[in-house]
Amino acid sequence: MTHPDPIRDPRKATMEDTVVYVVDDEADIRALLVDTLGTYRFRAEGFATGQEALSALNLREPSVFVLDLGLPDMDGMELINRIRARTAVPIIVLSARAHSSDRIMGLEIGADDYVVKPFDPREIVARIRSLLRRAVPDSSKKSSDTSRARFAGWTYEPRSHRLVAPDGEETFLPTGEAQLLQALLNAPKRVLSRDFLLDHGGRDDALDRAIDVRISRIRKKLSGDSKTPLIRTVYGSGYMLTADVDWS
Repeated sequence: MTHPDPIRDPRKATMEDTVVYVVDDEADIRALLVDTLGTYRFRAEGFATGQEALSALNLREPSVFVLDLGLPDMDGMELINRIRARTAVPIIVLSARAHSSDRIMGLEIGADDYVVKPFDPREIVARIRSLLRRAVPDSSKKSSDTSRARFAGWTYEPRSHRLVAPDGEETFLPTGEAQLLQALLNAPKRVLSRDFLLDHGGRDDALDRAIDVRISRIRKKLSGDSKTPLIRTVYGSGYMLTADVDWS
């Protein structure tokens, strides 16, 4: 098996610290991804079942998951839900389902990206790098890496992507949702255009519809009084967070 020469990456020391869990029951695909990621100086580990991946997660949290939806022991959607209950680690879905509705479903269940089989393994490398760049906090933003936002009884921590409900229930947001929520929290009671939000959590996606899907998912997590939603659609303009926000 041959691989393309790796692109020179000035951050390769960082790449060596990046652990990627590859979950796919097809041994050849799993081996191809693990070998290619290793060529690009990622530390990749392969798993044939969802349970193997969850057991590994108990021991160490990876930087990224790359997983197939068609697993022998559990549906890939169930695996994503179980991962999401514990961590906001980025997830890239692999699937032979190419229809746009399937891609949207993948995003709706909490994935950060969706790649259709067959694929070029270098595309996976590029998408992992993109997700990792998006996950790095921007020091120019209003909120800091260690700050917390409090709004309408909710608490959000950008560093961990942890969202805490008024009753104390915790949720970890995927990277795309976390970036969108933070953009809204940084500009409360202001209408943010769809193009602006695309630049803050979806420009890398193949589908612009990803923004609408992710806003819908955030709304569900913030569900309360449907007559006064925390995120309001301003038709023809964009979205607005209706609550006051206190950063501390």
